[in-house]
Amino acid sequence: MNTAAFTMAVLVPAFPEILLLALASALLVGDLFIKDAKSHLTYWLALGTLGLCIALVLATLGAPAIATFGGMFVDDLLSRVLKLGILLAVGTTFVYSRDYLADRGLLRGEFLCLSLFATLGMMVMVSANHFLTLYLGLELLALSLYAMVALQRDSAVATEAAMKYFILGALASGLLLYGMSMLYGATGSLDIARVARAIAMQEAHPALLVFGLVFVVAGIAFKLGAVPFHMWIPDVYEGAYTPATLFIGAAPKLAAFGFIMRLLADGLGGLSADWQGMLVILAVLSIAVGNIIAIAQANLKRMLAYSTIAHMGFMLLGVLSGTGGGYAAAMFYAITYVLMTLAAFGVILLMSRAGFEADKLEDFKGLNQRSRWYAFVMLITIFSLAGIPPTVGFFAKLVVLQAAWASGFGPLVVYAVLMSVIGAFYYLRIVKLMYMDEAVGEMPLCNRPSMRVVLSANALLVLALGILPAPLLNLCARAIAASL
Repeated sequence: MNTAAFTMAVLVPAFPEILLLALASALLVGDLFIKDAKSHLTYWLALGTLGLCIALVLATLGAPAIATFGGMFVDDLLSRVLKLGILLAVGTTFVYSRDYLADRGLLRGEFLCLSLFATLGMMVMVSANHFLTLYLGLELLALSLYAMVALQRDSAVATEAAMKYFILGALASGLLLYGMSMLYGATGSLDIARVARAIAMQEAHPALLVFGLVFVVAGIAFKLGAVPFHMWIPDVYEGAYTPATLFIGAAPKLAAFGFIMRLLADGLGGLSADWQGMLVILAVLSIAVGNIIAIAQANLKRMLAYSTIAHMGFMLLGVLSGTGGGYAAAMFYAITYVLMTLAAFGVILLMSRAGFEADKLEDFKGLNQRSRWYAFVMLITIFSLAGIPPTVGFFAKLVVLQAAWASGFGPLVVYAVLMSVIGAFYYLRIVKLMYMDEAVGEMPLCNRPSMRVVLSANALLVLALGILPAPLLNLCARAIAASL
């Protein structure tokens, strides 16, 4: 594209990304001149950056869809809703992590700037309409996360987790890029709309298409953490410091859903009969491995890692239906899963202090004796993760199971329900520890009002969406309908 073509009309759809890039770069330079004693200024500047981006996204929420940069970038309702969720999730992560990072000397520009650049990568991913844009957004996110996990340089466990994440992530990126190159060879284009048209008109080379699809699905499965590409998740969740684990476990799941929609639903929808079979295998293995192995875990972060694997299997149940209703159900599941993850890790961070991580199951013994309210907050979150009514986790599982049932995957639905019963055991074990065991020693909770208010609102939203899910589900349905 000619540089003269970068007019205001071309740039306006990408204003949130442009603003985020400019402010994150300014913050990266400005942090050099902010002393450690005033690190809270960097924190507030980062939060303000997210707030400005949220305002820009909200201002265009009801506007018509616009494609720009030669059709490589699209600004539609799907991308706006996902961007809003990503920005809010990252902002919540900052609020929850402030005291933890300050106690360990990590509340500096490095963590905050890496988080903002990772957020930029996620926003580019959900607006991508071209294979190159998808890959650039994905790599910006991945490289930021590798560095974020390794940021705690004096921790051998964190360094080991970062190395595993980097090596396996590089392998997955290679698989994905190789698959995209095969799709280019089969269709003659990297534009998602043109690829979809070539497949629909049967103008693509069938053998190359199938081979490319296999590699693309493998790359997607790694980013989701689906079995058998899940090896990195438990080690990274346990080895990384808790704010980094929270960041990896929350907002990127929305970006991964957007990635799936752009690549499989929009670009390779004509091959749904092929990728449905692959997703069935991934879903079956993920739900089983995640729920069964989580039972044996004593570390809460590692248990939540296997829980994540199982939940991604459930989200795939909506995607593999191949229908608009199924995609909307999967989007609803992804958003509500992020809410549950934020609340669960928020309680862990609430209980953490300098020299104490609060990441063991036994650390939750007698929580109800120390704080009835935050024991209730964790109770709501655990019930939702287990899929127990009236929390939103129950309704999220219900809608994806309904979508899979309507698409003819009855046996898979029965299997998923049985595995959910097995999975309830390790969730309810936490409830037993909080309410039936005696507290071990004194354990002060974080006293910062901002964290307490946001965490309480987070948990109440998990409960409220379980009682009144229609507004969010309707928004997801509208967003999916506008993108297909």
